Amino acid sequence: MEAPDRLSKVYGALAHPVRRAILTQLAGGEARVGDIATRFDMTAPAITNHLKVLEKAGLVQRRTAAQSRILSLEPGTLREGEEWIGNMRQFWQQSFDRLESHLASARRAKPRKRKERK
Repeated sequence: MEAPDRLSKVYGALAHPVRRAILTQLAGGEARVGDIATRFDMTAPAITNHLKVLEKAGLVQRRTAAQSRILSLEPGTLREGEEWIGNMRQFWQQSFDRLESHLASARRAKPRKRKERK
């Protein structure tokens, strides 16, 4: 089995609500690991596992300041996922536009039945 690509790791990380909540918190600015952990009714090892998934996906970065471990959001990685979704959105929008055009042409080409007068 081949190793997952970065985008697969990103979407895998985003699949869990706790990890999305962590990213939402970090979108407001850096946070200490301990502060993040207190927001959730989970064990410290469980939070650590979630943070590791986010780090491996490249969504967060960890640094040490004195005795604190500080996390920050890596927006560039999210942009890659957004770009992929944007490409898919464009594909579907073009497909819907073509369908709409086809249906409009079919309506114009369809002969109308005239009501007969008695």
